This record gives sequence, structure tokens and C-alpha cells, in this order.
Amino acid sequence: MPSAARPIKIVAVAFLVVLCLSGAAVAVAKTKKKPAPAPKAPSGPPPVYVFPIPNGHFASPASQLTFRGVPASQLGTISVIGSSSGVHTGTIAADSDGDGGSFIPSTPFTPGETVTVSTSLNIEGSGHGSYAFAVATPAGTIPPAKRPAAPRVPGDIWVFHSRPDLAPAAVTITMRDRSATGDIFLAPQIGPLQQGPELIGPNGGLIWFDPVPQNDAATDFRAQYYDGKPVLTWWQGNEAAGVGAGEDIILNSSYQEIKAVTAGNGLTADLHEFQLTPRGTALITAAFPVVVNASSVKGSTQEVVLDAVVQEIDIATGLVLFQWDSLDHVPLNASYSNLPTKAHTANNVATPFDYFHVNSIEPDMDGNLLISGRNTWAVYKVNRSTGAVMWTLGGKSSSFRLGPGASFAFQHDVRVQAFGDQFLTMFDDGAGPPYVHSQSRALKLELNLKHMTADVVSQRLHSPPLLSSYEGNDEQLPNRNDFVGWGQQPYFSQYNPQGKLVFDGRFVDDNISYRAYRFQWTGTPTTPPAVATARHGRKMTVYVSWNGATNVVSWRVFGGGSAAALKPILTAPKKGFETAITTGARGYVAVQALGFKARPLGSRSAVVQVPAPPPPPKPKPKPKPKPKPKPKSTARRVVRTAAAKPTSKSSAKRTTANSR
Repeated sequence: MPSAARPIKIVAVAFLVVLCLSGAAVAVAKTKKKPAPAPKAPSGPPPVYVFPIPNGHFASPASQLTFRGVPASQLGTISVIGSSSGVHTGTIAADSDGDGGSFIPSTPFTPGETVTVSTSLNIEGSGHGSYAFAVATPAGTIPPAKRPAAPRVPGDIWVFHSRPDLAPAAVTITMRDRSATGDIFLAPQIGPLQQGPELIGPNGGLIWFDPVPQNDAATDFRAQYYDGKPVLTWWQGNEAAGVGAGEDIILNSSYQEIKAVTAGNGLTADLHEFQLTPRGTALITAAFPVVVNASSVKGSTQEVVLDAVVQEIDIATGLVLFQWDSLDHVPLNASYSNLPTKAHTANNVATPFDYFHVNSIEPDMDGNLLISGRNTWAVYKVNRSTGAVMWTLGGKSSSFRLGPGASFAFQHDVRVQAFGDQFLTMFDDGAGPPYVHSQSRALKLELNLKHMTADVVSQRLHSPPLLSSYEGNDEQLPNRNDFVGWGQQPYFSQYNPQGKLVFDGRFVDDNISYRAYRFQWTGTPTTPPAVATARHGRKMTVYVSWNGATNVVSWRVFGGGSAAALKPILTAPKKGFETAITTGARGYVAVQALGFKARPLGSRSAVVQVPAPPPPPKPKPKPKPKPKPKPKSTARRVVRTAAAKPTSKSSAKRTTANSR
């Protein structure tokens, strides 16, 4: 471009002259910065990210087609054709954030077919508006399993007069931290009589318990925020073959269910993760049994393999916003797990090859995701838009060089603790089997992304040593303490920043909790308190509890001779989950919870009739006098005496006289 070059040359010559004439001008010229170039306007339509991903191979037959990056109103015409099922009609459903939508087919796809999708959009990963994906061959549903129960030991459950329907697993605190704040969130999984989410006070004592059906379990019980408000969340369902089939529950602070989140694309929610995000979505896991050619790992050509699935669900609509299938990104030979059957022998859906086993999803600070694969001993950083793996930590193909002691195995609960992925925490089980470590630990690693190294920052060990084959977590508290759940082992512990054990507790029996957390929680039930009574002569004992109430300071007892004429009779401080109050007997009682400054909380309990005193014992009948023995007959004595040989004449005479 000569016409543009000539003015530039003239300006350059003039500028050199000025520099020669003035030293001050030279100094000014050196400090002057060139203006930043204006950002280039984006060329072409915005990229649109789709799921199932282009060229994916493990879509469910019930898949919706997710489009992210443009409003649903701008999706335009979408053509969907299955190589076996033909043309698919459907409807468009909009995502609640306005940044996408889904095509919902009217009929499912055919297993094994290829689906071609044509649009006028700029589809990321295809280079144009069309893409294709393959539909997996589902292997069926894993049969539900019966829930095991922990062996019974004395004191293994808490028993309450006012709530005989509750039998939560009891815990004992072996080391107390008087400065501890935040309640303890557990979910005992193996009874012994009931299992479910269980909320414990900062240093022990039940606050709330919600038993689940007999053959169900609850996992990942914790406090989170939904729609800007604190909520309780957990997964609930049946566990079999090491994975779950159920739903994710959200309760408000009054213990009312406000949402039940289910997996999309024809799958069911798995037990391993239920994490709410600030954008009104939930990150969940699912296990999808599919038929795969596993000859690369000496398996059957018709091997039933679990595809580990990560989904982001739009809670308001139930639509899938993101899906990641392990089989599309991580090969079977990355696994450290053995085939469930001998080599080249087909298995079935009851014994699937769980080669990956996803057990945590962590939103990274840059917007992407960290996904933990237990059975590959690896952590994967995944692009949240495309699903592509950005790097791998650990396992057989690590992107990082691991320093001394940094290797981990069968890990759980991987969390990022700093910008730039500088620090990660995890629970390193170290046992599967095989037993890789001598004991489990809470592990903190420092990652160097420039040199791609990973080194140990700290580890938290238990005394006595604990070795868990499954489950466990490491929660970083706001005060930089670590709250550790030991998974298969019945313990939960807290360590200060220097690594000193400052709190320790356990189930009384050998129960297990998938994770253990400590959170601040305030709950006010809408149900009234529960009351039971017992009579002891002229006194009575009132037993009162309010499942889930956290602000109760004391109890006000009302009593009277009739249900309609109750008056306050005393106030007693709250003591534990159930308070026993003994006072003079009344015919009827009710109880009111009191908070700070004796402020009434909620409604009164139901009026309960106090048992009538037992009737006085009947007096024992006086024993009948024993009849006096009859005097012995003299004649008989004479006979007996006569039969005896007299010893002297005088004695013979006395006998003769008496017989008269």
C-alpha cells in the first residue's frame, strides 16, 4: 500500500528532527505509550456449543439436543435425522438463563444409530451448521439392592420418648473443641435400623434426622444456597454395584421440599455429587450402563461398561445444559480396576465394568470443571463449553510430574482452593483394593502450571491410622481448618492449619457416611413440637422435642385438669434433642418453644393427656392363722410306751397312772 507508506515516512523524518533539536523532547517521546489497538469486532455468528457433542459415541436414546450460546428464539430451523429411526420432529424448550435451549425429540433414537443434525448455527466443533453423533446401546437398568445394616452394638441408636418413630445412628465425640462453630452434617448409610440425613450439634447431640425408605440411602448431605437462600441438600435412592439410582433433594430452612432434581436424557441421578451453582443450576453425576467392545483390556466384545456421566441441570426447567461422558474422553485402558469377570467373558448389567467411577465435580474459578475419576486415580480439568479434557493430574497419563508423596489412588472429593489451580485438596483413600497406601489421608497439592509439577503441601492423618477403601472428603473451613470425613471408616475429624487434631468423633457402631461436613445452619420447622408424658404417683415427666429446631432456648409447659383449661406451670431450659421435665402431675399438658428473651417460637404442641395414676395396690389378705396342733393321744402314747421295756419300777408306775 504505497499511498499509506509515504505519509508515515514523512512523519518519521520530522520526528527525528525534533528529537535532535530538543533533549527534553527525547525524554517525553520515550515515556509516551502507543494507544492500545481497538478490539476487533467478532466476525460471523457466535459459536454455539451442543450436547451430545459432535462425533460423540455414547448418547442416550432419550437424549435432548442442547444448544448453548444463543437464545432459544434464535435457534432457527433444526433438522434431526436418525440413520435408522429417520426424521425426528420435536419441540424447542428455552433455558431459564436465556442463553440457550433444547430440541426435545417426540420419539427416542434407536440404539446404535447415527444421528445427523442440521442447523444454520455456528456449531463449535463442526466448522459449520451440521454435526453428527452416535447413539449408545444401553445394557439395561442395574437391579436394586437390599440395604445392609451395621452389626448391632450397645448404644448404637438414639431413642426418644417423644419421637419413637426415629432411630438415628448414635455418635460419640471423643475429642471436643469448645471453640467449634457450625453443625455437623452426616448421612449414615447402613442403619442399623434407619438411615438418612442426620444433623449434629457443634460438639455432638442430634438436631435433625429424616429417615429414608428402608432400602434407600442418603449421601452428600450438606447446606448450600439456592435462589439466594440457605437450603439443605442430599441425594436419595437405591445403591447397587457401587453407584446410585435416585434423585437430588432440596429443602428450605423449614424442612419443606422445594425441589427434587432429576438427571436428564433418560438417566437417573447418581449418589456421588449434588452441587448447586450461583447460576441456578446443579452439577450431578449419573451412571449409564452401555454395551462396549472391551477387547482392548481383554474384556468381552459385548462388555457392559458404566459410562460415567456429568450433567449440569437447569433447576428451573430440568433441561440439560452440559453433559460429559467419560467414554468419549477417557479410554478403558486408563483404568486400574479389574474386569468383573475373567478375560473375554461377557458380564451383565448387575456386574458392570466400572472403569472410571466419577465421584466429584468441582466448578473451577476460571469457569471450567474438575472431574475426579476414582478408578483411574486421576483428576481431569474439563472445558465447560466443549467437554474437552484440558489436562490430567495423576493416573497413567498425567500431564503433571508428581513430586515425592504426591501420588494418590482411589481419591474422592477433589476441590480447587486458589485461582490458577494453584492448590487442590482431596481425600486420598489409597485403598481399593489393591492397598496402595498404609493409611488414608486428606491431601493438599500445589500445582505449577508453568512447569507442570504437583507437590505435597500438607497431609492430614488420623491416629489411630485409618484405611478407607471407599468414600471420604476433605472440607476446607473458613478458618482454614480441615474437616475430614473418613468414608468407610466411622470417624469425622477436624484439624487446625498446623495439622493438629482439634476435634474427633465417630458413630457408635461401624457405620459409614459418604461425606462429612461442618456448616452454619438455622432451622425452624413448620410442624409443632412433639410431646410424650409419664406419670409417677403425684408427679409427671414431660418429654419434649422439636426435630430440626435450632433456636430453642427453653420450654414452657402448660397444664390443667382439662384440655381446654391449660395454664403455664413452669419453664425449663432445653437440654439436647429431647428434654425431660419433671413436675407435679396434671391431667393434660402442652408445650411451647421459647427462643431468646423467652420469645415464643412456632405453635404450641398438641395437647396430651397425662396417664392416670395407677390404682393403689390392693391390700394383701391377712394370712389365715395356722390351726393349733391337736394334742397327741395318750392311748397311743401308752401303746408306744407299753411297747417299750420299762427301765425301772418307778417309771412303770408313772405310765400306769397316766393311762388312767
